Amino acid sequence: MNKFPTVLLFDLGGVLVEWDGIEPLKKLSGDRLTTDQARRFWLESPWARKFETGQCTPLEFALGVIEELDLFLSPEEFIRQFISWNRGPHPGALDLLDRLRSQFLLVCFSNNNELHWPILRDKAGINKKFDFCFISYEMGLMKPDQEAFIYVLKEVGRSPEEFLFFDDNPECIEAAIKIGMSAFCVQGVAGVKAVLNNMDIITT
Repeated sequence: MNKFPTVLLFDLGGVLVEWDGIEPLKKLSGDRLTTDQARRFWLESPWARKFETGQCTPLEFALGVIEELDLFLSPEEFIRQFISWNRGPHPGALDLLDRLRSQFLLVCFSNNNELHWPILRDKAGINKKFDFCFISYEMGLMKPDQEAFIYVLKEVGRSPEEFLFFDDNPECIEAAIKIGMSAFCVQGVAGVKAVLNNMDIITT
């Protein structure tokens, strides 16, 4: 492991941003999905992948998920609820990024979509905290696919050994490690800070 990386690579939802799409999805399914099935839905569902890579409209996405999970609500209501699950940056997230900016290249790498990203970008201004933002629906690629990681490496122009990656999905951590990055599965800002403290990058 590179003790002092030059690039900090962040997932957004579940790490720097409050994303509440797991328990609500379980509830919509009538608890037919387990917590882990609801988590993996956003990585594995054909309709989630289409939407998160910019290959379908919000309406097509909603109709597809409703059919896929046999849900009992209108596509308009699903979209309304889906938008509400993205609740903006966690307290302390933007301050932490400000604190790290002078020492590291900061990069976000997020499976995200045309309903959630504009809110984070235009209302929260989270994009201004990063040197690069890689957003799946703009890239046409998503985690944990290796092609997405390779794209990020090429665009940033650094070797994988220079990256320290934070994500809340173990599948994405495994993909990052496989490509040569140091990576940690964390929940929220506290999880990020714990790793940075242990590596003597910050002290709290």
